[in-house]
Amino acid sequence: MTHADPDTDTDPDAADTDAAIFRCHAAEGVLLLGGGAAILLQLADPRVAHGVARHSDFAGRPLERLFGTLDYVYAVGFGDEAVVRAAVRRVNSRHAPVRGGAPAPGYSAFDADAQRWVASTLLATALALEERLSGPLDTRTADAIVRGYAPLGASLQAGREGWPASRAEFDAWWSARLAGLAVGDEARGVARTLLGGGAALPPGTRLLLPLVRLMTAALLPAQIRDAYGFRWTQRVERVSAAWLRAIALVWPLLPRVVRHAPMRASLRRARRPNRYAEREA
Repeated sequence: MTHADPDTDTDPDAADTDAAIFRCHAAEGVLLLGGGAAILLQLADPRVAHGVARHSDFAGRPLERLFGTLDYVYAVGFGDEAVVRAAVRRVNSRHAPVRGGAPAPGYSAFDADAQRWVASTLLATALALEERLSGPLDTRTADAIVRGYAPLGASLQAGREGWPASRAEFDAWWSARLAGLAVGDEARGVARTLLGGGAALPPGTRLLLPLVRLMTAALLPAQIRDAYGFRWTQRVERVSAAWLRAIALVWPLLPRVVRHAPMRASLRRARRPNRYAEREA
């Protein structure tokens, strides 16, 4: 990614507007539908796939990992300074053992480019899902959302250098990056475990796996979806589109307390750490 300093760097009013737009977007729990697609996009980078496959236990503790990721994202996006510091410490602690070995000699989870890549998958998936549900975003809103995701990497080791200042800048970088990805055996193995029911999920949540697989495939770029081996037919596409239309109709009718429940629960965990926040992920 190239970087152009946004006007918000010097305009406090614009920065406040950016923050308000981003929080309105990020508080919506419906974005969790894109979690599977974001994870598979992250794994499509061999560095991330290697770190997860060799240093992680997704299969053994998938929900704890999900909560850990959510807690970090919501802490950085909505927490006060103390909450952000605590979330960063927890992530750095989990990342510390992840370093070295193939495919990238000397690879570390502290690698700035890898962290930017992970943050960019969350952004790309969120943009794709929001536009599938609500239609194209206007430029002002999309640009503010892009800038709003910058702290996810910047709060760790990535820094702000290299993060785009606009949707157009992000899209150009994203297209070029997708063209250079190669989904490997490690990535496909983790994906099969997570989406095929091999992970240690509570019995009730397994009933949701068909919908999770469908939404994951629908939100992945076509070339990445094919590389993972998803069976994508016109019928499957129609079914996924019908689900997304139904969600788009129902979601705005829900009370805010329901729509924002994941964010509020995550911030409660962040302020009162429990086993999900404290155990090494």
